[in-house]
Amino acid sequence: MAIVVNLDVVMAKRKMSLNELSDKVGLTLSNLSILKTGKAKAIRFSTLETICNVLECQPGDILEYVNDEQKTTTRYKGLI
Repeated sequence: MAIVVNLDVVMAKRKMSLNELSDKVGLTLSNLSILKTGKAKAIRFSTLETICNVLECQPGDILEYVNDEQKTTTRYKGLI
């Protein structure tokens, strides 16, 4: 997938647990976990807006576009 979800990074910077974010955003732990692990196929703008409001961040802090060449470079960077 070309979109990388950095929700765990932003949550760690804010020292917020998945349970706490789930309560504040109003999403189930299951749905939030699917988003956090990058398995979500889509996200509503209203949900993204609420997450950004709670985490005090921008959508670009959570979602990142990575093309296939960058994926390969990043994946093998530690091996070279």
